[in-house]
Amino acid sequence: MHLLLKTPVNQPLHQVWTGFDRSLFDTLSPPFPPVKVVRFDGCRTGDVVHLQLIFLVFRQDWISDITDQQESADEIYFIDEGRKLPFFLTYWRHRHRLVRRGNQTVIIDDITYRTPTRLTDWLFYPLLWAQFAYRKPIYRRIFR
Repeated sequence: MHLLLKTPVNQPLHQVWTGFDRSLFDTLSPPFPPVKVVRFDGCRTGDVVHLQLIFLVFRQDWISDITDQQESADEIYFIDEGRKLPFFLTYWRHRHRLVRRGNQTVIIDDITYRTPTRLTDWLFYPLLWAQFAYRKPIYRRIFR
């Protein structure tokens, strides 16, 4: 399945890129499920992000590797790919794109995911969409 969300913000590209740090990561975490950050190296190739999703009676590890990060005059992106995923995901690839639009930047969450079945792919789509739509006002507030 493919999920694509775009959020324009009122800061220049490199200023937005500088803001992609642990503090932003913590701020973007949705209220459910609560997330414990076990490890956050950053957003560059070779970095690792290890999370624990805390459900009511159990925890699920989510470990992603940053497999690529590139910069040009008009775009900066990095890709996180799931190495160890929670039970409801079998594949995860998230390309975080920051694209220059004049003096503004468009933050693009470009996500490809799979769950154990095609049916659950469709059932999870609105849930995942909501998790990432939750970020839009946060991005706008932080990068105004």
